[in-house]
Amino acid sequence: MREIARAALVIARRDFTAVVLSRTFILFLLGPMLPIVIGMVFAGFTEKISTTDLRPVVGVAMSQSETARMIQAHDRLTDRMGPKALPSLRAVPMTPAPRAQLAKSDSTVVAILSGSVAHPVLTGKGEDLDALQGDLSLIASAAQAERTLRLIKVQRQEVATSLGAQSQARLQIGRVAQIVMFFLTILLAGMILSNLVEEKTNKIIEILAAAVPIDAIFLGKLMAMLAMSFVGIAFWGGTAFVIFLALNSGAPPMPAPAVGWPIFLILGIVYFAMAYTLLGSLFLGIGAQAATVREVQTLNMPVTMGQMMIFFFASYAIDHMGKAPEIAAAIFPFSSPFTMIARAAQDGAIWPHLVAIIWQAAFVALIIRVGVLLFRRHVMQSGGSWWKKLFRTTTG
Repeated sequence: MREIARAALVIARRDFTAVVLSRTFILFLLGPMLPIVIGMVFAGFTEKISTTDLRPVVGVAMSQSETARMIQAHDRLTDRMGPKALPSLRAVPMTPAPRAQLAKSDSTVVAILSGSVAHPVLTGKGEDLDALQGDLSLIASAAQAERTLRLIKVQRQEVATSLGAQSQARLQIGRVAQIVMFFLTILLAGMILSNLVEEKTNKIIEILAAAVPIDAIFLGKLMAMLAMSFVGIAFWGGTAFVIFLALNSGAPPMPAPAVGWPIFLILGIVYFAMAYTLLGSLFLGIGAQAATVREVQTLNMPVTMGQMMIFFFASYAIDHMGKAPEIAAAIFPFSSPFTMIARAAQDGAIWPHLVAIIWQAAFVALIIRVGVLLFRRHVMQSGGSWWKKLFRTTTG
């Protein structure tokens, strides 16, 4: 075992250096950030459009004084409710009739409000009237009560904390942690496959197998990719933290998870390592059985889809703390890391995490053992039944 551990460290150092010191690794680090930046710019652009151009425009065909009252009431309401809460109003001529105005090819309003403030009439298509009638009734009511409307000021009573708000915030922290862990696992574990298939194609695996035990190759590659993943996470996490500080310098502090931020981050690292090792072992077993990239993609798809179903199961369980779905998701090894990180955000007890980590570590050892045997069998095409060797001591 000492020889295997020493050889595994050599393989891990070789793969880690080859990946991290390559030029493509810089592009790999920057790759996930480009869609995020583009998405933020696009989101800001579309939000600007949605707050202005995409709001429905209603023409107001009333007298000049009553049109002014409607527009003033609209402005007062949008100051409180936000610019996207109500449709936009525009003054239009009282003649011709609303039906004739809507029939014009150059008409830019979806409906026309005519009549008076006390008795408004809305003309338009049925689906537009269903969407606009309530909003325009509110505006007309505010315009009608303009002179008699009395603003009631709500008194404030501040409290240091709200358990309901705290519970919702911790639930959101758990959901975000699950999503981040899942996408990092899927993104980073896939690199194992491409690395392995490339070395099989170049016959490098056979050269390594002649020098070190097969078990050491499997464990070394798994350790190297896990270490490389932590480098990527450190880079992305540090960048996200700097951006967060720059954009939220004056914002109130984020609520802490139930176990506190230091323990939560430590548990996040441990649970990611468990999830990554489980999925990475499966990917190595798949890569060992595939000879081409096409075969890798074919075999990779069922595993990825299964992992998505596991993630959805863990996401469902987060809303049922202490109930059967959450307990089942915490026990099932592949969903346990995602479920337990969400529990850490909502429940301050530490002992369930100690039990879960021991259980996950035991299953990781079993999966690695199976993966090593499959790796040895398919990479070197050695014979024998792998299930008979499962619980035997590996001698390399």
